[in-house]
Amino acid sequence: MKRSIAVFAASMLVGTSAFAYQVTGPVLEVTDTKIVVEKDKEKWEIARDKDTKGDKNIKKGDRVTIQYRMTATEIESKSAKKDDKKDEKAKK
Repeated sequence: MKRSIAVFAASMLVGTSAFAYQVTGPVLEVTDTKIVVEKDKEKWEIARDKDTKGDKNIKKGDRVTIQYRMTATEIESKSAKKDDKKDEKAKK
């Protein structure tokens, strides 16, 4: 029984973290809507809002680790070119 619970818990962790990422570094800028962190001399700007969990009193210079997800907000699709459609038919 304990083994099946452990397997289930591990599968849940793998499943939920598939699109989860993290960045660690010093805070360069922080506002109510974003936090900017430096990682490998690059600036990482992460959006935040009232629902963001964690310390609300972060200030410039603090070292932080941010967990974040990337989620599509809009997808635009364009039809395949006519030549592409001909190539697909030729392959069949």
